[in-house]
Amino acid sequence: MLRLTEVRLGLNHRETELKAAILRALGIPGPELLGWHIRRRGYDARKSGEILLVYTLDVEVKDEAALLERLQHGHHVTLAPDETYRYPVRAPANPKTRPVVIGTGPCGIFAGLALARMGFRPVILERGKSVRERTQDVWSLWRERHLNPESNVQFGEGGAGTFSDGKLHTGIKDRGHHIRQLLKDFVDAGAPAEILYISKPHIGTLRLVKVVEQLREKILELGGEIRFESRVTDILVEDGDVQGRTSAAGGRMPRAAAVRGVTLAGGETIAADHVVLAVGHSARDTFEMLYRRGVHIEPKPFSIGFRIEHPQHLIDVCRLGKHAGNPVLGAADYKLVHHCRNGRDVYSFCMCPGGQVVAATSEAGRVVTNGMSHYSRNERNANAGIVVGITPADFGSHHPLAGIGLQQQLEQQAYVLGGSNYNAPAQLVGDFLAGRASTGPGSVIPSYTPGVTWTDLSTALPDYAIAAIREAIPAFEKQLKGFAMHDAVLTGVETRTSAPIRIARNENFESVNMQGLYPAGEGAGFAGGIISAAVDGMKVAEAVAQKIIQT
Repeated sequence: MLRLTEVRLGLNHRETELKAAILRALGIPGPELLGWHIRRRGYDARKSGEILLVYTLDVEVKDEAALLERLQHGHHVTLAPDETYRYPVRAPANPKTRPVVIGTGPCGIFAGLALARMGFRPVILERGKSVRERTQDVWSLWRERHLNPESNVQFGEGGAGTFSDGKLHTGIKDRGHHIRQLLKDFVDAGAPAEILYISKPHIGTLRLVKVVEQLREKILELGGEIRFESRVTDILVEDGDVQGRTSAAGGRMPRAAAVRGVTLAGGETIAADHVVLAVGHSARDTFEMLYRRGVHIEPKPFSIGFRIEHPQHLIDVCRLGKHAGNPVLGAADYKLVHHCRNGRDVYSFCMCPGGQVVAATSEAGRVVTNGMSHYSRNERNANAGIVVGITPADFGSHHPLAGIGLQQQLEQQAYVLGGSNYNAPAQLVGDFLAGRASTGPGSVIPSYTPGVTWTDLSTALPDYAIAAIREAIPAFEKQLKGFAMHDAVLTGVETRTSAPIRIARNENFESVNMQGLYPAGEGAGFAGGIISAAVDGMKVAEAVAQKIIQT
């Protein structure tokens, strides 16, 4: 198989034109081309306003060696690399205990799937409900203001990514072909095949529900066990100095304790020498339990801000010009960043084309926003987080969990500003920039449900964050004309951009002071998105498998 790159065609080309372009690039007649498939498709927007599709293809020809010899000085034809993912080990015949995975977000699902494929029959514990039952609870908050603290946008099968855009692009490097494997797993579970090759793949919320169910069935077929409504309240620990934490100033590393199992909310204990902690970034009670148990936790930077909504057509025209609305390109997105005079960075986060702003709290008396799109991305508004980076120096305390306290404070303030009924506080961009309260919507109708309360958002975030966002929005206007439009809507608050903690681990993915505990994914501070979390879960599963084999 050969890999052919930089094949460029017009936006609305026909299938026959792609074949003709392959033949021209290889310099061969039609009968010598046995087949091809698309490895990647992106697009190149020219200054002229034209857009070209850019292909990378894997092609099969009759005489591969002769063609490579003839094209040896070419830069766009090489042997296609072997991108097969290979599981490193197989389980022994009679393992002493089964590994436990806590959480069924992308990290937990793919950690569990990898362990199951290697024959380790994992026990997977999820505090929330199965994805379909969970969906009903999510709608209950959005439509009726009823919050289930154990089954919501943050907790339940599929994790927080289920109620987002299902975005599958990532900036992480992956030489082990984990990404290729998990994308194939998504497709096998019902995701559209195009996610294997388009430059910014996404699945969308409705399709993700079915995909998650199929991944669950695969784990069960392979001997895994999944238990819902099974909240872990404690870890069983043996030996070691579990109270001694390694300080930032140094000092002797405490002798590592060892995990021997977990305790569930109902009092049941499950024995396990290997526990994968894939709890997501909102499992605050779990982080508190781990801290009490002496697990080494460090504060970590994260970001805070608002959701901003514009007409999707405005974004399409800004980004795609005369090609706005072309079905091949779909709804346009954007990625923005501004370095402020006060030293803060403001950037767009989790941009959701043709989507809606959603209620994403997991705790009573608090309001949190996030963004979501369906696969079609055909809602009237585009939305994105406009967030400000903060560091542990902003948390107001040196306690490892101080960032969680700041999140809770801001979410509680938003709840009160919204009317203490799960409405979100909202303001028109023009009013926000002018420093006056809003009294109602303009041309952009906010999509957040159960509803918004028009107010002044200047008290919703610390002063430095408000100042930074007020500076950034006009700066973004220079990149996207209309971004600072008066009637665009800001909805607060966005606080769960990532975990405000990191659970320290060593080069073998194991906690630095708790043997057998494997912090993983977003909740442990080692990922940021569906793909990076899933890849981290796979790598942690590999480490667990290697450890079991060695012992």
